[in-house]
Amino acid sequence: MAREIGSWLSGPEPVKPGYDAGYPGQQLGLPESGSRSLARMGRRFLALLIDWLISYGLAALAMTVGQVTTSTLSAAVLVIWFLLGVISVRLFGFTPGQYALGLLVVPIDNRLHVSTGRAIVRGLLIALVIPPLFTDADGRGLQDRLTATAVVRR
Repeated sequence: MAREIGSWLSGPEPVKPGYDAGYPGQQLGLPESGSRSLARMGRRFLALLIDWLISYGLAALAMTVGQVTTSTLSAAVLVIWFLLGVISVRLFGFTPGQYALGLLVVPIDNRLHVSTGRAIVRGLLIALVIPPLFTDADGRGLQDRLTATAVVRR
């Protein structure tokens, strides 16, 4: 009985000697450091926080002119954040927060820019909060893996 429990409690198999995982982004063809290297989680989170604060400010501004009520403020912040993200990623390749921190959203499948559909799916997944928490070995969240994008340094 103890052996059966130990088989699933022990976790994944250890890494074999001589296996080199490389650096984050190597399998995507991105450089290890500098321009176009994968952005770290801290910078991406700060960019998200900046975008959220901008959205909150715009919603508060709309509240002062009577367009938004206190009961709909949080929904208005989410809608503004979503629209701001989709439009700016589609047009410029970054959100205002990402621009402030020197980040860029790029497609990893050799396309010129992030399409509107990808930007919408990416925004919806980030709004759900949980998908960005599931990251791969490169540190890309589920929203980036499903939309074939990556957040890189400019």
